[in-house]
Amino acid sequence: MNGEPEFVCVGKIHRAHGIEGEVVLNPMTDFPERIRRGKILFAGELKRPLTVRTVRQKPPYLLVRFNELTSSEEANEFRNQFVFVPVAGLPPLPDGEYYFHQLIGLDAVDERGEPVGVLSEILETGANDVYVLRAGDGSEKLIAAIPENVLRVDLSARTIWVRVPEAYSAE
Repeated sequence: MNGEPEFVCVGKIHRAHGIEGEVVLNPMTDFPERIRRGKILFAGELKRPLTVRTVRQKPPYLLVRFNELTSSEEANEFRNQFVFVPVAGLPPLPDGEYYFHQLIGLDAVDERGEPVGVLSEILETGANDVYVLRAGDGSEKLIAAIPENVLRVDLSARTIWVRVPEAYSAE
């Protein structure tokens, strides 16, 4: 395993909904349709397995019932808990597309191969994602994740090549 996590977060349980164990779940994935009947999600730090029984849309949330939770008391035990799926079960993406967990932690270098920092965070802005590159001194550079700025990604080398905007050259 090349530094990848075992699990990736796909949502957060906010609270119980009703008295029969249903929960209000905030999907935190680009693929909420993967949270479906029969799917096993792993809840909380202990990664307790929960099998999805039903899913209903209540935008922006999902109302989810799990086989293992039959009362509001049981459901509330998972209040404010994150839910995860195993990384090994994620479907492959098309060439040139990556899951966030694959990019976080990559060493970022500029066009000349000079170190820029480590990709520490990805901000979802709506128009395009923004990569936060943190240098060893703690300073940060924000790079729009567009083809003009992201030149190459090599997961096996744990490196991303970026074009640093000229605004940072004056620093």
